[in-house]
Amino acid sequence: MPFSITLSRLTYSGPDSRTLFSNLDLSFGAGRTGLVGRNGVGKTTLLRLISGELTPTSGSIAVSGRLGVLRQEVQPGPEDTIADLFGVRAGLELLERAMAGEADAEALAEVDWTLDARLAEALAGLQLDVSAQTLLSTLSGGQRTRAALAALVFDAPDIILLDEPTNNLDAEGRLAVARMLKSWRGAAVVISHDRTLLDTMDAIVELTSLGASTYGGNYTLYRERKALELASAQHDFDVADRQVRDAARAAQEARERQEKRNASGKRTAAKGGIPRILLGGLKRRAEETTGGLDRLAERQTDAARAEAETARARIEVLAPFAVKLPSSGLHAGKLVLRATDLSGGYDTEHPIIRNAAFEIIGPERVAITGPNGAGKTTLLKLLTGQLPPSSGTVTLGGEMALLDQQVGLLDRSQSILDNFRRINPDSPINDCRALLAAFKFRNDAALQMVGTLSGGEMLRAGLACALGGTRPPILVVLDEPTNHLDIEAIEVVEAGLRAYDGALLVISHDRTFLNNIGVEREVVLG
Repeated sequence: MPFSITLSRLTYSGPDSRTLFSNLDLSFGAGRTGLVGRNGVGKTTLLRLISGELTPTSGSIAVSGRLGVLRQEVQPGPEDTIADLFGVRAGLELLERAMAGEADAEALAEVDWTLDARLAEALAGLQLDVSAQTLLSTLSGGQRTRAALAALVFDAPDIILLDEPTNNLDAEGRLAVARMLKSWRGAAVVISHDRTLLDTMDAIVELTSLGASTYGGNYTLYRERKALELASAQHDFDVADRQVRDAARAAQEARERQEKRNASGKRTAAKGGIPRILLGGLKRRAEETTGGLDRLAERQTDAARAEAETARARIEVLAPFAVKLPSSGLHAGKLVLRATDLSGGYDTEHPIIRNAAFEIIGPERVAITGPNGAGKTTLLKLLTGQLPPSSGTVTLGGEMALLDQQVGLLDRSQSILDNFRRINPDSPINDCRALLAAFKFRNDAALQMVGTLSGGEMLRAGLACALGGTRPPILVVLDEPTNHLDIEAIEVVEAGLRAYDGALLVISHDRTFLNNIGVEREVVLG
């Protein structure tokens, strides 16, 4: 029997009474489906509804097949082990007693002699070198995510629901997830902002506040389809805009013709020979005709303007983000950053960074890469002065802006506009407003308090404040900027960094992101 999920007229309102879905009709079939959409649109909530964790306000959910779910975070207890995560502690204990000759005949009948081998195979499939007795609390966040995926594969459900499976994973972990999904023979629904992973999908479902749309093929094909939709919207706007001009011109020509007729009538009346009562009727008719033409022209113009505004709104939704920034003035031969014999870390007796040496010259774009735990963030903190080195030196050739995962350069108690003016005191208020509007903080949106912003909005505000002054810094440093952002927010960040002409130093496991911002060189740790 084919595996499927069918949502019929699904409506859900959260505890705050905000309606996320209204009469949503959607189906997921066999194969791998990527679920995309802005943060806050309800992707995770939809998976929780499908899994039965939440109850819809109205409508129905029909699932054909057995479900397995991967949550965004695995929160283990202090004594939980790999065996507990897989749900096989009792089975392994029974197998151990049987192997030691301590099980009676009744227990022996229950032994799964393949359990140990199947467990090891599932762990190896996700590139995990751990045992069944390994405490989950000793694993990194990325290792716990891979362990949870391995447990899901081991359980062998018909349909798997994955919520951001590559978050916090290094390149090896992301590749392991992609391999697992490629070999998956059941159905899979995957929420992800990892465009490389989404390119392995068989279909993409885009969730918006208006509903859901399904696109056959992978993420690249989905983006091509969106580009066609943008071209169609641009065509519709051009047609509607022309109709506005045509309606205005036709109204003016009709008014001029009527005025000529009215003038001709006045000249005829002035010559005499027409009874006064008839002249009055002709005058009223002329005025009514002119007024009728004006009302008709107004209706036609209003209709054309409404169509133009609808098409313009579609363009604003579909159009990729673009921004222009002032020049940093960085020339090709200038030293931007130099690390010489740099060592350090949180444990001064055993520094994780030892004798690091590299430099950035001119507007180079450099990525610090390596597996989780290799010391990438530690190196970044040593380079930016957040952590004192135990030995070695760091030389900066000019002003630097740091955008860490918390966007710490922003004061959460201030508005976006106040932060911009604090960071860029020489920028005129009109320039501040214009730059923030370019980063999609128009009018009152620029007055939002930073502490109320989403992760994507905060990073966008941080970029605007760091790069939008009269002279941006020559170096921007970013630490995992795409973590927990939706794809639209990531593309905004990419557009801003492409418009910046200074040097970049960035930590990211997102290969698509690194390619899109023009990274030229990598410093590989571990």
